[in-house]
Amino acid sequence: MTDEAGPWLVVGLGNPGREYAGNRHNVGFMVAELLAGRLGGKFGRHKRAVAEVAEGRLGFGGPKLVLVKPLTYMNLSGGPVAGLAQFHKIPPERVIAVHDELDIPYGQLRVKCGGGEGGHNGLRSMSKSLGTKDYVRVRFGIGRPPGRQDPADYVLSDFSPAERKELEFLVDRAADVVESVVTKGVEPTQNLYHGA
Repeated sequence: MTDEAGPWLVVGLGNPGREYAGNRHNVGFMVAELLAGRLGGKFGRHKRAVAEVAEGRLGFGGPKLVLVKPLTYMNLSGGPVAGLAQFHKIPPERVIAVHDELDIPYGQLRVKCGGGEGGHNGLRSMSKSLGTKDYVRVRFGIGRPPGRQDPADYVLSDFSPAERKELEFLVDRAADVVESVVTKGVEPTQNLYHGA
């Protein structure tokens, strides 16, 4: 895949504000921030969307990435995403959402295109605003809450000390997965990373 088809919109899902920064629900923001660093981009407030945006190219002359952190809170993420996709003329199949996933054990990463939202409010909002579910998802496994903890409380709590030991490596790996989707495609990326 070359850049002839245009840029990619990479959406890190999360909630704005310092109190949410370390939450499981904010892992999308963490991956977007790491990718911005890799591309030499810096997040800044977008003039037309309630979002922070960073732009850069993957390698010399490689595909352009528009990295997005919506600032609307999770359940309204779709508005800024759809606005930026329209602004940059990016079709849904070149939109990648990076998000936390309760149904996947901690430390596992999965990639898929389309499908349901699994109760994830950020994805639900994106699907509604984009008018389709046919965009790519990089799913970062956070596992199920322990005992009887409410899933809503669990996703809005910080990673445990044990999880934090691996977190940096996993965020780095998730950024690799995003780059692989852009340069190789969804299926080759699944083959590369789903066994791990």
